This record gives sequence, structure tokens and C-alpha cells, in this order.
Amino acid sequence: MEILHTCLNVADAERSVEWYADQLGFEESWGFEVDATRNRYVADPNGMEIQLSETEGVTPDEEGDLWDHLAVKVEDVDEAFEEIENHGVVQEPADNDAAGARTAFVRDPDGHVVELVQPLED
Repeated sequence: MEILHTCLNVADAERSVEWYADQLGFEESWGFEVDATRNRYVADPNGMEIQLSETEGVTPDEEGDLWDHLAVKVEDVDEAFEEIENHGVVQEPADNDAAGARTAFVRDPDGHVVELVQPLED
């Protein structure tokens, strides 16, 4: 497994992309939209990404609303989902065509959300 990205909930994805680029030297790498949620990614020079997730009508303003999840790459989402001792299922394995990946979400012992990501084959 390897860390892919950390997801932060933001009020304005465009503003956040600009801030990470101008202030920290990150570059926008890609993005996708699902329903009312707009996802933009910025990457550091080593390729480590931050996902900036803006949901229409939602302004994150509390500590628990600002951080969303940590994403890790796995070879097989279904297998990892079955093998990992989780402390709560957030989402069972499913294809996310917009993101180009099969994903599942579980909670760690302290309740943090961890996304398991398996890139879909082209």
C-alpha cells in the first residue's frame, strides 16, 4: 500500500487551488465532479497530492468538517476491504468511473476515514 492523497473539505476549490499553487508551489494535477461535489487535486514536486473537495452549499467551518479522508492505493479493493480490521464501514467497494477507480471507505480505530483505491484499468 502507498499513500495517494489527503482530502480536505474546502469552501471554494478554485481559491484553494490558487493558494496551494501561489503560496506552496504546488501544481494543479487533475479533477473530477460527482453530483454537487467538485474535486480538484494539487501536487507537490514529488507528486504527493492533496484533494480539495468543494460541495455546493456546504462551507466547512468546524474542525471535524475540514479534514475528510486519507487515500491509500491497494492492488485489490475488494480483497483489502475484506482483510482489513476496520472500525466502521463508510462505503463498501464500488466503481467510481468519474475518479477512474474502484474505492471503499473504512474507519481506523480513532474514527478517521481511510479510502482504499484501486485504479480502474483503461
